[in-house]
Amino acid sequence: MARLATILTALALLALLAGCAPLLEADQARLCRMALPAIEPPNATIVVTRQTPFADRKGVRVDYDANEPGEAPSAHYAECRFREPGRPRRSQDLAAIDTDRGPLNPYQVSILIRFWLSTPEARANDPEPLAGAQQAWRGPRPLIYALQQAINGLPLAAIYALLAAAYSLVYGLVGRINLAFGEFAAAGGYAATLGVLIAGAFAPWGPVALGLCLAVATAVCFGIASGRLVYAPLHRATGQQALVAAVGLSLFLQEFLRLTQGGRLRWISPILNEPFAVARAGDFVAAATPIALIVGGFALAAAAGLLLAMKATPFGRQWRAYADDPLAAEMFGIDPKAIFAKTFALASAMAGLSGFVMTIFYGSVGYGASTALGLKALIAAILGGIGSVPGAFLGGLIIGGFEAVWSALFPIDYRDVAVYSLLAIVLILRPGGIMNLSAYSSPRT
Repeated sequence: MARLATILTALALLALLAGCAPLLEADQARLCRMALPAIEPPNATIVVTRQTPFADRKGVRVDYDANEPGEAPSAHYAECRFREPGRPRRSQDLAAIDTDRGPLNPYQVSILIRFWLSTPEARANDPEPLAGAQQAWRGPRPLIYALQQAINGLPLAAIYALLAAAYSLVYGLVGRINLAFGEFAAAGGYAATLGVLIAGAFAPWGPVALGLCLAVATAVCFGIASGRLVYAPLHRATGQQALVAAVGLSLFLQEFLRLTQGGRLRWISPILNEPFAVARAGDFVAAATPIALIVGGFALAAAAGLLLAMKATPFGRQWRAYADDPLAAEMFGIDPKAIFAKTFALASAMAGLSGFVMTIFYGSVGYGASTALGLKALIAAILGGIGSVPGAFLGGLIIGGFEAVWSALFPIDYRDVAVYSLLAIVLILRPGGIMNLSAYSSPRT
């Protein structure tokens, strides 16, 4: 635990240092771009060339080319300053506008805000609502549409895959399902919101890294306490006793989170949410946000690290040995309590990572989502082959991708029914899951 605390502290300090570099705030840039059609002549064509944030995070500079019909384009800029750093909550937060032709006086800024920026027409005339749309790679429409659905499903797949890995780690070792992992993820999400608030002055990387550290640490603490107080005493108990304990623990943690965190959702300001074009087919543009790609890459790195740890580290070898034959493993010196505690801590860390990804991407967390989140992740683990760590990640990808495709093609009201139907079909065709013969699966499952 001391080593884990050292690593988390080091990550937080590095993040705070890295957070000093300002990044473009999406809503600041949008409001500044929306002002350009009011500044330029009515028939002018505006092409944004660059957007640069201020060092104090209280403004943005937009460089652009503008020209009227029949004239050559000329370079201009507009510098928009806001009252507070970070995301403006309303157009009235715009304090001043300076251009290459001179600054707008307070009366002009007030008129601009009231009669232009607050109207739907201003949003519709944003010169570049999607960065890089004109320069994006072009391809056939079915391919670009499929690419957009893959991007849409990436965060969901990351959330389900990380949480499904937590289920598989514990079940593969002792043949028990811990139904409280959804609550561990919610607790990690609440801790992530606290980290974002504490390190808000060092956005965007400071809140991201501090939220990550707090989410993992909180979930690990919840997991270790639950393992020692609930699951360790029931290690030799029957399946029914363990199931009743798992349900009771889940209900207890839900009520604990409700009483301590409140019944309402906790919201955080969007981070790295500026959309950009990836590819296009005619008027259809596939778009992504930096945070979507970051959480996807982060989940991929966590999956690769976990699989490497399970295959090449002493812990991984002890885990596989105990999962295959507990008695033989004990005879060769593997301490059941130690391997159980390490497994529960690692699984809880995966749950905390899942809660962090959910909170940092969607911007909210609530105790009420823990049950549905945990159930979907359990379905992903079963699809991949419960007890198989690689299968858990595969199941998470399948469920996340399936939900994204279903939401795009069919009514979203029946999405959960379709997910449960997919589980039934897979279990009929392959009762042990897709990867039930994985090297990490326990024969006792």
